[in-house]
Amino acid sequence: MFKTISMNKTHALFLLLLLAVMPSFAQPPMQGGEWKASDGKHVNVHGGNILALGGTYYWYGEARSHDGKPYSSLGVGLYTSKDLLHWTSRGLVLPVSREAGSDIEGGCIMERPKVVYNARTRKYVMWFHLELKGQGYDAARYGIATSDTPAGPFRFVRSGRVNPGGWPIGFSLPDTTDLRHQLLFPELKAWWTPEWRTQIERGMFFVRDLEGGQMARDMTIFVDDDGKAYHVYSSEDNLTLQIAQLADDYMSHNGSFVRVAAGGQNEAPTVFKKDGVYWMITSGCTGWAPNAARMFCAKNIFGPWKQLPNPCRGEGADKTFGAQGTYIFELTTGRERKLFKGAGHVFMADIWNPEHLSESRHLWIPVTFEDGVPVLRK
Repeated sequence: MFKTISMNKTHALFLLLLLAVMPSFAQPPMQGGEWKASDGKHVNVHGGNILALGGTYYWYGEARSHDGKPYSSLGVGLYTSKDLLHWTSRGLVLPVSREAGSDIEGGCIMERPKVVYNARTRKYVMWFHLELKGQGYDAARYGIATSDTPAGPFRFVRSGRVNPGGWPIGFSLPDTTDLRHQLLFPELKAWWTPEWRTQIERGMFFVRDLEGGQMARDMTIFVDDDGKAYHVYSSEDNLTLQIAQLADDYMSHNGSFVRVAAGGQNEAPTVFKKDGVYWMITSGCTGWAPNAARMFCAKNIFGPWKQLPNPCRGEGADKTFGAQGTYIFELTTGRERKLFKGAGHVFMADIWNPEHLSESRHLWIPVTFEDGVPVLRK
């Protein structure tokens, strides 16, 4: 009897110790469960990214109100953590403005913020997709803000369209002189006809926006090994991706850019690099509803980019497990990799709840490689 009781106590003690060293939650919040921060509320940052600095993780994203409308932007929020599991809300680091006429006046739409650190200027630079108050999704601008510290506050600098008057790398001017007139042709006013698709691929919408600058909606910022940064965004009415290099201070575009997957209708781009190869995972354009992810690869950031099959595997793969990608975070420490099954990167995504955007769940999936290509398994 004594021996049996002793063993039971030993087992109980072992279980208590095991629970003490294990995270209080691991997969459920990351796999779409409710993810409560230290204030007891669900983590309300979406479409954002993570910076790892000095043992602290900074998670930026869209802070949404509870009214369930796309115009529910409160600004850009921040949460911090020491372990990628337990998060503390730091409030809004870039709130919408109360100033009438400001580009970020309350009622605007601020989406997909990405914060990067510029070692030359020692500034933290935020890029985001901005839609002006009262204009729906017609403005299609980028916005820029900066801060001296990762915790903000960030100061809004400006918004605009991308590379006005600029021509993309590899664009053949002699072959496209007629594109300015294509929109006047009655047969090209109906979308999705073979003739229309051909002209879109050639650059009809690109030329339409040439003077005022290119549309910039769903976006990410990718910083390469050499410190050069790139703005990757859905453009030309979400029909074509563009990749535009930033200036050395990350505060503007330097004029070099390319069109990718013209007419392919991609959004929500996420980019990472492994062993000298660039990988991009995107989403189709189906509003708030999930769809099958797309994947591209290239040996040069400016392409050519080759499209590959959907990287998702298993049940729900045809809908990206109900989510849409926002960022691919590189895992650099042994602890980080252990948390994500030894992977070197994690695919961050949002399970959108359009009725209550602030309650949209988070889906983080390790990026593993099979037969030399990235794979996502929930």
